This record gives sequence, C-alpha cells and structure tokens, in this order.
Amino acid sequence: MLDRNMLALKDVHTYYGENHILNGISLEVKEHSVVALLGRNGMGKTTIVRSVVGFTPPRAGVVRFKDTMISGLRPYQISQMGLALAPQGRAIFPSLTVEENLTIGERPGKGHRWSLERVYTLFPRLKERSRNKGNLLSGGEQQMLCVARAMMTNPDFLIMDEASEGLAPLIVREIGELVLELKKDGLSVLLVEQNLPLALRVSDYIYIVSKGEIVFQCTPEELRNSKEMQNRYLGVEV
Repeated sequence: MLDRNMLALKDVHTYYGENHILNGISLEVKEHSVVALLGRNGMGKTTIVRSVVGFTPPRAGVVRFKDTMISGLRPYQISQMGLALAPQGRAIFPSLTVEENLTIGERPGKGHRWSLERVYTLFPRLKERSRNKGNLLSGGEQQMLCVARAMMTNPDFLIMDEASEGLAPLIVREIGELVLELKKDGLSVLLVEQNLPLALRVSDYIYIVSKGEIVFQCTPEELRNSKEMQNRYLGVEV
C-alpha cells in the first residue's frame, strides 16, 4: 500500500503585491518521509513555506494537507490540523525561559506523544538550560528550542525552514540526526535548506526551486551524481 500525500501543492502561484514570486509550484511530501526543498537565497523557498502555512495565501493553485484543501485557511486553522513550523530565524521568545517557550504553545495530539519530559529527553541541553531566557542560548541551542517548541504542538507534519543556517558543522550534524529521529517516530518533514550535504544525508526526495519554479526533482542519489545540477542551481563548485 502506497503512503498517502501529507502535503501536495498543485500549480501554486503566489504574489507579494503585484510581484509574481511563485510561478506554478507543484510538489508532494509522502507520509513518513523527509523531502528537501533546495535553492539559493531569494529563489522562492520561504515563499513556498508561507503559501503552505497561510501567511501569504496563493492567488491560484491548490494546497492540500492530509487530503484536505487548506488554501485560504487561516494559519491557526492549518496548525490545528497537525502542521507545525520551525521558522527561519528561529523566532523564539527572548524574554521567556526555555521552559516557558516550550509550554506556551503546548497542544495535545493523538496519543500526546510529545510532552515536556520527552522533549527534554531528546534535547538534554534544553533541560539543563530550562530556566535560562531565550536570549542567553547559543545559536544551536536556539535552533533546538525552535524545533522542540514546534514538536510540543504534537504535529503530524513539520516544516523546518533553514534549520542549519549559521550553525557550526557539528550542530548541523545534530540537526540531521534529529530529522532522522523524527522520521523514525512517524513524522513527515519538509526540510527547506541551502545545505546540500544535510539534504543528501537525510531526505528521501529532493526538489530544487529557482526563480519561483521547480526546476529539478530527483532522489538524493541522483542529485549526488549530478554535478551539473548542483553547480547550476545550488552554486556548488564542480
């Protein structure tokens, strides 16, 4: 039996004012899979995220989540359906403690799999710093808090937008291990990234976006072997 689509975009067009940013985006994320969305800065990756979560609704096309059309729904309605976002820039609350950041959006889900106790088991450094305010954490710790806060909503689907941005290689490796752990737990993940090695390591399928269009889609192995695509769309030296 084939896994169903958790997320599907079909011919999505999104604008900022009169600026046409996304020009017919179509992509799918299967249940229990990790899909990477790659591209250089300014190519439309974050606009795709905003189109999905309802921050910038598309003017045309369809966005479906768990077989339900969510185009036009409010962000809070989409979140309540089981979709969580770990946003670019982390957006933690700097004046709140780690524990307050985690519990402020806590929401029971099916089986309430993610609790404060489980988050602390997965992120022991957050437990050690539970009474520290958000602005006292390192960049890596803030990223962990960002992801952990999303998990406290007990989602079925997680979007991680530029999770490795600005982090040391060791922390990026930990982010990769985390993504694989979440997949093992049954979560579906859309990993929005510029970090090619991370995407190749953890994803099941890859889309590359350039100038608001999907220009290439393939398995990680196919992209690993395509130096031309890496150079043309991701700026990787051949």
